[in-house]
Amino acid sequence: MLGEYRIEGRGAAEIAASVERAVGSGALEPGELLPPMRELASRLGVNPNTVAAAYRTLRERGVIETSGRRGSRVRPKPATTGRDQIGVDLPAGVRDLSSGNPDPALLPALAPALAAVAAEGDRAPVLYGADPVEPELARMSRAAFAADGVPGGPVTVTSGSLDAVERVLLAHLKPGDAVAVEDPGWARILDLVPALGLRTVPVAVDDEGPRPGELRQALESGARALIVTARAHNPTGAAVSAPRARALRAVLREHPHTVLIEDDHGHGIVDLPLHPLVGGTRHWTFLRSVAKAYGPDLRLAVMTGDEVTVDRVRGRQRLGPGWVSLLLQRTVVRMWADGAVHGPEVAAAYRSRRELLVDALADHGIEAHGRSGMNVWVPVPDETGAVARLLHEGWGVSPGARYRMAAPPGIRITVSTLTPEETGRLAAAVVAAVEPGRGRVLA
Repeated sequence: MLGEYRIEGRGAAEIAASVERAVGSGALEPGELLPPMRELASRLGVNPNTVAAAYRTLRERGVIETSGRRGSRVRPKPATTGRDQIGVDLPAGVRDLSSGNPDPALLPALAPALAAVAAEGDRAPVLYGADPVEPELARMSRAAFAADGVPGGPVTVTSGSLDAVERVLLAHLKPGDAVAVEDPGWARILDLVPALGLRTVPVAVDDEGPRPGELRQALESGARALIVTARAHNPTGAAVSAPRARALRAVLREHPHTVLIEDDHGHGIVDLPLHPLVGGTRHWTFLRSVAKAYGPDLRLAVMTGDEVTVDRVRGRQRLGPGWVSLLLQRTVVRMWADGAVHGPEVAAAYRSRRELLVDALADHGIEAHGRSGMNVWVPVPDETGAVARLLHEGWGVSPGARYRMAAPPGIRITVSTLTPEETGRLAAAVVAAVEPGRGRVLA
């Protein structure tokens, strides 16, 4: 127990910080058992209530978990370690298909819009007290939401989708509450939820989105919120179909107190229609980030939802950063108005790259998934071996462990910059990596 590491501190905050530092550095490993509270209190010469408060803080931060008489352990995947550490270092010369980044060639030029907006800002600088949401951004967003069947609601702006998700969860949930999440799902979400002191409940995903039966089971087991990706699901490329949306809405109507968070980050790069889930719960939010279509450094997402949720998010935001830069908001408005991104062309490019790879793998008898977005998910029997063998052949892909909880192993391949000339060679490499006995890769 604890090996050579000695927990230190006299106050609850110091003790919690000592444990958290050890987890972050690797001195305390996932699954390691912590001392009973009275034992640690005696060792440190403090009141047992002080250690109890430290352990409570660590639980709320998602660092440890407590199972009654079995004691407290470092979480299997503690928030302080992060899923970004689950990956491989790519040596020079390896083709990087692991990043999840959009194709830079499909991103719009920022200079014209930024320069024009900066000049306007010089003439009329934004000062404290300004409206935190650019009116034209709100107007254009409402029109786009309405066109896709998203109910009307107030609009606010956050620093990307993850910022919005965090704010909505904190607006409604308390430490220890459970959140239904997609499995496989976005690695950042799988890290964020326990970091907020919440519990993740996995819901299996297929090509059409979360499975209704598993969602019902998660909500009946006590999950108070659901985070779902509408299209361009990361990592599988799933997109919620019309029949699946009807089934999921029926489940949500059975649990109207569920907080629904729907992320449509694929807007602008996907050519499949949107089938929103909103309407069956009292509290809901619908998010759209500009990162994939306009560039990850534009840290901006537009959020709509019920009045209570949006008001809580706005109120908490006012006490922190205050607002998302109006210069960025106006830059996005200008690019929207100028048609800087031709959505159908971008979506067609990503679709072509996905389908080429999926079809090439199918020709070899290898199952792959990728209905939308810029990623292809390949189930594999030996995830570590497949990643290592592909790396040996010059291809860097992302291990599925970054994105899954109870789901079977797989690998994620980002096809955003994959060329037709590379596709055949990559498919052959995947075949050899997934089923080594079928032969070796040809040069």
